[in-house]
Amino acid sequence: MNKNRIEGELGTTGVRLQVRAGGPATGFQPVTALLAQDDSILAGYVGTDEAVQASGKQRSVAVFAPYEKSPLALIWGNPEWNFTSVAQVRDSGATVLASASGTSFPDVFVREGLLNKAQVDTSYQGSPDRFVAADGKIAQQAFVTNEPYLLEHDVKAWGKPVKQLLLQDEYPAYISALAVRADKVSSQRACLAKLVPLLQQAQRDYVADPAPVNKLILKVVSTLHTGGFTLSAGLLEYGNATQKKLGLIANGNDGVLGSFDSARVDKLIGRLVPVFTAKGSAPKAGLAASDLVTNEFLDKTVALK
Repeated sequence: MNKNRIEGELGTTGVRLQVRAGGPATGFQPVTALLAQDDSILAGYVGTDEAVQASGKQRSVAVFAPYEKSPLALIWGNPEWNFTSVAQVRDSGATVLASASGTSFPDVFVREGLLNKAQVDTSYQGSPDRFVAADGKIAQQAFVTNEPYLLEHDVKAWGKPVKQLLLQDEYPAYISALAVRADKVSSQRACLAKLVPLLQQAQRDYVADPAPVNKLILKVVSTLHTGGFTLSAGLLEYGNATQKKLGLIANGNDGVLGSFDSARVDKLIGRLVPVFTAKGSAPKAGLAASDLVTNEFLDKTVALK
């Protein structure tokens, strides 16, 4: 059996669902590239950044938004800092440690003057070593559902809480949206019309009672090639609590679980297109939200209470 894949029956549909690991299991290839290369893949997780960047040659269309609010944040350990905006981070002169791939918020913020280019360091690769070595006196990219817990509970060299600034208000990208290759919106319409409502219902059920799925997630991750990434019951419980506390999983502004706000996507497109064009990967000409997201397949009656 391929340890980078897991499959099973999709509820009572009679369909077998296969989930494949990404990241190290695929050489860290972008999901949009995998969708373009492998016709057997129906869908994958694609954030707004990647969707815009790849739209010129490998356009994808997101059909379900697991997160209404982005869990992307900046975290720090300096007790003297109490940032409530990105501009305050800029004015402090603090180093901003971010990843060179996977998100483009540093480039957008630098272009808009919210950060100074000289303070951005894009060498972050997920290790807490730099944060610890700097005694927390840096503003590091993080998911609020992950790194704060790890630093407090699993990184013995730190072992205490950190402060955080959620970036949703200033960079409201859709993170981990489930997307299909653009041509499959039509060719797989019947399938998506049945699948997406099942995903909505599963998300609603998970929020109500995450324990059974968390148990399965721990079992599955232990069998996959994750490049050293691990999960624990404590981290999953923290993530569940944080998602609820911050409203990361929530109904869209239309009251439907998993929906996209086209105006929000259009604004992000306007901010991202100049960044990617300057880097030589120009997005699709005239790109609009309707090219990248659709609420067509959502069951409008599924919502969190």
